[in-house]
Amino acid sequence: MPLRAQQAEFRVDDSEWMTSEELKQQSTADTSSVSLIDSVPLTQKEMDRLFWKPNPGRAVWLGAVVPGLGQIYNRSYWKLPIVYGGFMGCIYAITWTSNQYDSYKTAYRDIYYDMQNGTLTDDPIKSYNAILPEGYTISSMGGAQTYQNRLKTWQNAALRQRDLSILVTVLVYALSLVDAYVDAQLFDFDISNDLSLDITPQLYYDMHHQRTVEVKLAIRF
Repeated sequence: MPLRAQQAEFRVDDSEWMTSEELKQQSTADTSSVSLIDSVPLTQKEMDRLFWKPNPGRAVWLGAVVPGLGQIYNRSYWKLPIVYGGFMGCIYAITWTSNQYDSYKTAYRDIYYDMQNGTLTDDPIKSYNAILPEGYTISSMGGAQTYQNRLKTWQNAALRQRDLSILVTVLVYALSLVDAYVDAQLFDFDISNDLSLDITPQLYYDMHHQRTVEVKLAIRF
């Protein structure tokens, strides 16, 4: 705990003789004048800045190996729910769109072969019937050819959504690395709590001796 102290000084003139008891009393009086002020305890973050500073390169390397490990290394634990929440959402989106794409792809392939072979059926076991909306049939969808075209459209849409989900996952991964690097670089950067804005009117005279009123804007750190 840093303390500031003010110590009084005394000087004995060479011509003045003092006994040992008087010197002891004088020393005691001077020592008692020491005052301790501003003994404010440091916060945990301030203590970290004094004794430890993260390495930006190591933070990026750890985050590249295991997402979120760079934030743990920087001791920014509050960011972990954001990082892992983003990754979980992206993984869920990739999984869901991939399943949709596979279903539409299989249904399109099966209905294509059955139309070519003349074996088109309303059997619900068939993939193209299994993914029909509830209460709909191939006929109500506009016929086999129209339904096949719709399956192709849905397949392409699911493919685009899956690719977009993968792209977003890569961006989240890159942002986690950038955050780990910047956080390590700015670890000891702080803004004082005494930052304040002061706006005061002032009255002064210019070079032509004319009285003018101005507004002074001051930012104190």
